[in-house]
Amino acid sequence: MATGGIARLVCGRWSKWIVLALWVVVVALAAPLAGKLSDVEKNDNSAWLPSGAEATQVADLQKQFSPDDIAPALIVYERTGGITAADTAKATADAKAFASVAGVTGQVTGPIPAEDKAALSTIVPVKVDAAGWEQIATIVDNLKAIAGPGDNGLAVYLTGPAGNAADSASAFEGIDGTLLYTTLIVVAIILLITYRSPVLWLFPIVSAGVALIGAQAVIYLLAKHGGLVVNAQSAGILTVLVFGAGTDYALLLVARYREELRKHEDRHEAMQLALHRAGPAIIASAATVAVGMSCLTLADLNSTSGLGPVAALGIVVGLAAMVTLLPAMLVICGRWLFWPAKPKFGTAEPTATGLWARLGGRIAKRPRTVWIGTALALGVMALGLFQLRADGLSTADSFTTEQPSVAGEQALARHFPAGGGQPVTVIASAGQADQVRTAFAGVKGISAVADPVAKDGLVQLDGTLTDAPDSTAAQETVARVRDAVHAVPGADAKVGGQTAMIVDINAANRHDNRLIIPLVLLVVLVILGLLLRAIVAPLILMGTVVLSFAAALGVSALVFRHIFGWEGEDTAFPLFVFVFLVALGIDYNIFLMTRVREEARTHGTRRGALIGLGATGGVITSAGIVLAGTFAALGSLPLVAFAEIGFAVAFGVLLDTLIVRSVLVTALNLDIGRHMWWPSKLGQVPDEPAEKETPLSASEPELTH
Repeated sequence: MATGGIARLVCGRWSKWIVLALWVVVVALAAPLAGKLSDVEKNDNSAWLPSGAEATQVADLQKQFSPDDIAPALIVYERTGGITAADTAKATADAKAFASVAGVTGQVTGPIPAEDKAALSTIVPVKVDAAGWEQIATIVDNLKAIAGPGDNGLAVYLTGPAGNAADSASAFEGIDGTLLYTTLIVVAIILLITYRSPVLWLFPIVSAGVALIGAQAVIYLLAKHGGLVVNAQSAGILTVLVFGAGTDYALLLVARYREELRKHEDRHEAMQLALHRAGPAIIASAATVAVGMSCLTLADLNSTSGLGPVAALGIVVGLAAMVTLLPAMLVICGRWLFWPAKPKFGTAEPTATGLWARLGGRIAKRPRTVWIGTALALGVMALGLFQLRADGLSTADSFTTEQPSVAGEQALARHFPAGGGQPVTVIASAGQADQVRTAFAGVKGISAVADPVAKDGLVQLDGTLTDAPDSTAAQETVARVRDAVHAVPGADAKVGGQTAMIVDINAANRHDNRLIIPLVLLVVLVILGLLLRAIVAPLILMGTVVLSFAAALGVSALVFRHIFGWEGEDTAFPLFVFVFLVALGIDYNIFLMTRVREEARTHGTRRGALIGLGATGGVITSAGIVLAGTFAALGSLPLVAFAEIGFAVAFGVLLDTLIVRSVLVTALNLDIGRHMWWPSKLGQVPDEPAEKETPLSASEPELTH
């Protein structure tokens, strides 16, 4: 892309006003559409399950027996001294009232007495449609209003799939509002500290906010008319991604603009040069992230594959805002934005002798010792991977705070079979119903099988698990059920239900990990090779990326287990952390190495590495802190899976910016020298001594692109 032409268009004396006006129009048109994004979110099972999985097929076949997608709500009545006649009368009256609640479909079952006579349970079939969690939450609230909190020693709980879904809805309720405001506050504070200006910090935030509105509008239109699947998870991550990556691009551009303002009196010329020289790195970085995120579309799990295009679109719109709207606003307002530290024409560039330049000088004394020592330290951190248990989270382990449905599950387990209310469902050919039922009932872990229900040549059988439906033991039972009923000749039996869904989701996540992680590595490697026009440098940089990822995951696993006390990780955890760390972390590789390559044309690689570190160390660190802060905002949600992703990505980004990019990569550049660029011609440019004093302001070559 010809960044010079774009720079002149964006920063022209008159065209800058046109750019600003166009974005004002975009916001005016996009804001109403962005506000409707939650209306097209799909949070029902189809938005999360793997499309071809056996449990998904069973869910589709069940519509022949019941046209509605059902999530049972289980109401548990518990009295320590034993259920009284008054308790039974209340539960019976409640059951009749439950049947009249809007959204309840089919027959309400119960109250069912427990064998120990200390509890009753009622099963209420709740209809689920595309509205998903939000609709279930309303129905659950209505059921709770009827059942009441219990009194005179009677405790009442609501649990089951509907109760779990309602708690999830409550947890996700803040993903649009709370998460956005948390992210804004974090970014604002970090930018205030970074710029030390009472005004400048507003411009990256405004640009990112405009980008988020634009991205949400585009995604709404594609979801409404183009079949794009959006759910609460992808909508929440979109907010974090646009603010995090967009602010990163803003920091790089503003840093280069500030540098050029010291060399050029005309701010329009300074911004044109800043865009022309920093633009290729920003565009390459955004392209890498967008392509990396797009790889998620190949995932089996619908929730993961839907995140791919949503994230990629967010990055593309964020890039557009940061290379057009932001520079236009900065040029319109002038140098006063930097007050009280305005960059004056003709003054020395402070990064030439700053903290990162001094650090580079120390690394240059023993680069090989530094990179070997750093790599060993990261390897030790990676040993924490032996503590990683990414095999899924039970319902009780999925929340960071105590949830009503979890308390209900515990009450249910005290008095009833653990799998009551969440059966394993088998659908098979009606002609083999007896054989399938015999095979089904004979499986270890199934306590009972209900009478078959036949319709349209198919038969449905429900079996009760002896173990909790979200337990590992229950998942192993589902595997045994599948082996048993699949072996019945001519039955074409399929096994579904809540536990089977967990089994299939975990299997899909493991498949996605094996497919997408290597694919993203390959894509990023190719992009780095094209950008840097070399083979050695991209291979070395990818090695540092993998080592950094392993170290971040290892430390995170130790923190989760021994500090936060979390029992495990979601099966999608490694993939999400990898994609975010590699696709976003590669930004810092690109920011640093494009500058090193620029300087190496004149000064050689070793001296260019020190100049590049001095010039970009501060901005990379600031960008990393902003990105870490935005992902840490995921911890504001009471969901363990989100909190784990937020912590791991935040820690990994900080590790990447403070240690890997600044120390490890710089030491490798200094040790390997011009051979980093093999086989390009740049690899033949002789190196100047790394210790030579060369002010950054003297370096003027254009960035090749």
